[in-house]
Amino acid sequence: MAQRNTEITEPHRPQWNTTWGFLSAAIGSAIGLGSIWRFAYVVYENGGGAYLIPYFVALVTAGIPLMILEYGVGQKMRGSAPMAFAKVSSQWEWLGWWMVIFVMFGINCYYAVIIAWCVSYLGFSLTLAWGADPNAFFFQQFLGATPGPDAIGEPRSSILFALIIVWIINWLITFFGVEKGVERANKIFMPLLFILILVLVGWTATLPGAKEGMIRYLKPDFSRLLEAKVWIDAYSQIFFTLSIGFGIMVTYASYLGPKTDINFNACVTSVIDTVVSLVAGLAIFAALGYMAGQTGKPFEQTVTHGIGLAFVAYPQAIALLPSFSNLFGLLFFLTLTVAGVASSVSILETFSASLIDKFHYRRQTVVTILSILGFLGGIIFTTGGGLAWLDIVDHFLSHYGLFAACFLQCILLGWIYKAFRLREHANSVSLFKIGRVFDFSIKYLIPGILVVLLFNDVRTDLRHPYGNYPWLLLVLIGCGWLVVTLITALFVASRAWRRSLHQES
Repeated sequence: MAQRNTEITEPHRPQWNTTWGFLSAAIGSAIGLGSIWRFAYVVYENGGGAYLIPYFVALVTAGIPLMILEYGVGQKMRGSAPMAFAKVSSQWEWLGWWMVIFVMFGINCYYAVIIAWCVSYLGFSLTLAWGADPNAFFFQQFLGATPGPDAIGEPRSSILFALIIVWIINWLITFFGVEKGVERANKIFMPLLFILILVLVGWTATLPGAKEGMIRYLKPDFSRLLEAKVWIDAYSQIFFTLSIGFGIMVTYASYLGPKTDINFNACVTSVIDTVVSLVAGLAIFAALGYMAGQTGKPFEQTVTHGIGLAFVAYPQAIALLPSFSNLFGLLFFLTLTVAGVASSVSILETFSASLIDKFHYRRQTVVTILSILGFLGGIIFTTGGGLAWLDIVDHFLSHYGLFAACFLQCILLGWIYKAFRLREHANSVSLFKIGRVFDFSIKYLIPGILVVLLFNDVRTDLRHPYGNYPWLLLVLIGCGWLVVTLITALFVASRAWRRSLHQES
């Protein structure tokens, strides 16, 4: 009896012109805003230099194996996450769509707004518009923050205008395709980003009190290694920082040549992201050390994290500089803008590639429509209640959505497709080989870690509602966003592949 093999085919697939073009795009996706402002605080909070031990353990046992996994399946299947997963098993196509949908119409919607804040602060740096009270300026004058997510308010015109600029940039880069758009842009962005970070480190290192800040940043407290929280934070940071589980690396790897070294490039991407994050932290904590010395406050009172670090603490430190404070502000917020745009473009490209793979739409049409929809989806985050909405959506998508997607990806590729098949493929095109420990990591270790991370988040949130927001709003906004994107993914996955199913007897 003749066998029927079902194969998904695709239109002509673009390809990176050079390996550096691929690496610059992958590294650009990984080095986002969080790598600059979140990594430094996590290091400081979890034992300084001692934290690097669990972090590198997490990098070797989870980060690099998952990077090899996503590079491997993308290159082997030559498709975006939905196409690659559909080629593995048609019943799992939905997982690829869920990844790219909640990233595009969740994470990228609010992420572009944060980049818009950076663009606005580029202008504010010219006059140090935040004045003597950066906290009040940011939350009250700039954001017009309302008491909570239920008091939405009106869009802030200045943020809305900056958001238009961000999406025009995203559109321009992605519109011209992989070789002429994404690759060319990242070949400029990544060297520029590295130079900006080095200039910031060199400049801040000369400030009075900078040495104290750097020491406090990296001073090792090895006793912290006995705390479970430190190890949980290390693995959690790995999943956040490497763009794993977003479908991005699968898509980018699908543009690689069939003989491109998978193992080496996965290691390079992961290590460079870590080094850049670590070095950027030196600039941040040097400035905080300077600010502590100038204000006479204890160092601990100058340290904050996330949005507060970038838009309150750092502007305050900039304002205290004796000279060239405007230029320093421009450098800092240009660094954040470049890092943010590189990541945002990778998300837009990933979802565009998924639609093109399945429905064979024209790239220019897809990118234009998605850019408009991305802008419209971000408007809610430009309102007075937008910060609260951003906080809730980010928590649910970057924790529950990301961890669940990574877990399910390990089940699909580790158990159903079999991890050893991807290991053998990666080894066949790579100079250095990976052993069976890769299979163990994908099938047992990483899923186990993700279960622990999910359990820890659920336990924490059940004990105390996240951010002290009302339970009803957490369910409607956070859980609702996940459910709606999942339903959408199931619907899109149920549609037929346009001119894509080829059957052979």
